[in-house]
Parts: sequence; structure tokens; C-alpha cells
Amino acid sequence: MALAAPKAQLGFLGVVNLAGTGFVGGLLVTNQLGRPLEFQCTTPVKPNRTQEILYGPTLTSFVCAELIGKTLFERLQVKPQLIVSDHSEMLALRSVISLPVCLVLPKSSVAAEGTIRAGAHQLRWHADFPDDLALVTEIAKSFPGDADLIEPLERVREALQETLRAGAAA
Repeated sequence: MALAAPKAQLGFLGVVNLAGTGFVGGLLVTNQLGRPLEFQCTTPVKPNRTQEILYGPTLTSFVCAELIGKTLFERLQVKPQLIVSDHSEMLALRSVISLPVCLVLPKSSVAAEGTIRAGAHQLRWHADFPDDLALVTEIAKSFPGDADLIEPLERVREALQETLRAGAAA
């Protein structure tokens, strides 16, 4: 009797820019059906003035990918096979972790070089990691044609807002 291939566990990584307070991030790992398996979030991360000067135009990418994304990934007990984000700065996370990170494009996006169809969206992977294409393609095949990959990211943002409200009330 052949065993069925395991279902993909997906990570949905979102960041909220809190004006004047910094950035807060959340990473939701779901099963194939979009049900939560684990959620991790950060406290607000605010770059200091020295970091602003030294990182210049790469500051947002550094904060989002290396400080927030990497930290959240390392905390996970349930590791995903793929991380999806709607922030292009998060593609830099791929340089510091060992699994594919993809940018989910809006439903209206058309197929272009460097993208693959996944559900109702196109995914773009980090150009410096062409070998990620095989795994991204395999996972993308498992999605129904109408799968909404933005919706879990909206849940991440709502959970972050709720966490911040609860923290402010405490």
C-alpha cells in the first residue's frame, strides 16, 4: 500500500508598519486547508538612528527579513515547506533561511517570467535561488484554482492588530 504524499504546510508572513513605533510581524503556519497550525508574532521593532543611517535604502528589507522574518521562522515548532508574503522586502528572507520564500502577487497579475501560478495568484520566488522553482511548482500544483493566498495574510495582519490592542489595554 502506497502512502499518500504529505500535505504542504505553508507559512504566511505579514508585517505591519506602525507609524513612528516601528514594525511588527507575524508568521502563520497553516495546513493545506488553511487551518492554523502555529502562529508567532514579534513585539514592535524600531530601527535606531544608527541603523537608519547605515542601512539607508535597504533598512526596510533588513528589518522585515532579517530581524522579523528570520526571528519568527527560528521560533517555529512547525516548519513550513514554503513561506508566502505580500511584502516584496520579505524575499530577502530567503538569503538567511533554507526554504523558498515567495511574493504573492494580486489576483489581477498576469503570468510573467519568474512567476508561477498558485491558486488564484502568481508567486514570485527569489531570483538568486532558481532551484526553488521545483519545490514551489510542486506545492503550487496542490492548490485549487481559486485558492486565495492573500486571505491568510489578512488574518495575520488582523491577529497582529488584535495582539497590539490587547497589549495596549493591559
